[in-house]
Amino acid sequence: MLTQNKRLFVILLAVVFLLSLPLGAMQFTTEVNWSVSDFMVAAFLLGTTGLACEMILRTVKQTQHRLVLCAVALLCLLIVWVELAVGVFGTPFAGQ
Repeated sequence: MLTQNKRLFVILLAVVFLLSLPLGAMQFTTEVNWSVSDFMVAAFLLGTTGLACEMILRTVKQTQHRLVLCAVALLCLLIVWVELAVGVFGTPFAGQ
């Protein structure tokens, strides 16, 4: 149980670290211009994906199934992130 809690802590720490990268970049360049809502959406997407992977790791017993399901969760994150960033699919919530 202690290992699972450590893994959850590492996942949440990774989300904070990933969100600190654009925050730091905003201090040095005008190329990165995130609003508070951008950080909130990114935190939601990263946190949800991290917690989904944690749930998969806690509940699924077969290693191969774990890898496939976590890869699917990460692929979904990537697709939504790219759509929000550049609007690849042209959906109404694209970042156009």
